[in-house]
Amino acid sequence: MLIRLIQLQKHGDDRGSLVALEEQKNIPFQIKRVYYLFGTKQGVRRGLHAHRKLKQLAIVMRGSCRFLLDDGKEQISLLLDDPAQGLLIESPIWREMYDFSEDCVLLVLADSYFEESDYIRSYEEFLRVITDDS
Repeated sequence: MLIRLIQLQKHGDDRGSLVALEEQKNIPFQIKRVYYLFGTKQGVRRGLHAHRKLKQLAIVMRGSCRFLLDDGKEQISLLLDDPAQGLLIESPIWREMYDFSEDCVLLVLADSYFEESDYIRSYEEFLRVITDDS
């Protein structure tokens, strides 16, 4: 499974830091939706789904969390804890987020508007979909 972390250019001086997000420049798709997760309780897993077509870039704005990514053949777990780095998630990849720090704010950029039919919410269905697509 190819996992791509995108290093975002950080600008700063003694006043602080700034990262600009620009579609088709450092974000490799047109941005149609932006959302963020915060206040996630300890021990809670988020995500627990895959998408049929959606592309996303996840950036931890504050704190940290872990991602479990699964393409049906391989699973990778990684820690996001750098606000100047984005995790590109292509489809179809099963994703779960967990081990949220108390102060975690996770920003997600998506290339499509919300569309329920793009979600695969059952792991068994995910395995069927990727097998059928092979």
